[in-house]
Amino acid sequence: MIRFVRTPRASLARLILPVVPLLFFTNPSLAGPLADAAASAETKAQAGDALGAYDTMRQALADFSSTLPLTVGKAVFVSEVPSAYGIYAERKDTNFKPGEPLITYLELIGLTWKPATDAGKQETSFTVDFELVNSKSEVLASQKTFGNFNFTGFYRNQEIFTHLKLELTGAAIGDYVLRYTVSDTNSGRSTKLEQPFAIIAP
Repeated sequence: MIRFVRTPRASLARLILPVVPLLFFTNPSLAGPLADAAASAETKAQAGDALGAYDTMRQALADFSSTLPLTVGKAVFVSEVPSAYGIYAERKDTNFKPGEPLITYLELIGLTWKPATDAGKQETSFTVDFELVNSKSEVLASQKTFGNFNFTGFYRNQEIFTHLKLELTGAAIGDYVLRYTVSDTNSGRSTKLEQPFAIIAP
């Protein structure tokens, strides 16, 4: 029997964007919308408009992200439920004892945002399917739309994360692969990831 628990979370951390303009100006050969936005943000920052500079880069990064394919930015087994974007305790190995939960920390890049029903807000959503496969490539368990996640806010937040939790009961000792398929609801795009692991003797 397989039981699952999942709790979507979105981080509002904003510490990385203010340094983006500096990255563009270290390479004069860069051109395009991101470089233009960086130049505009730099001008605003030099004029003392820190908020305007930040908002310019946030908008530019969101626009750029919308052109990228749906991509898994990070997917690792963790020892506990993560508390925020980028704040997680990665497991030292992928060996689990019988009954020990499998918790995956997951970051996504390239999600599609659209206007929400609430005026002025944006929303994005995605679903997760899973398959549990043994060492013979036999599918032992699977579920469509195992997870269904929705994020709504005033900004197209690019620091989206969630955790996926599986509790396996009765799984024999051996090697397995956990296969996830993540699908962007708004665009119909999808991406896959695999996490090999083992159930070991207690």
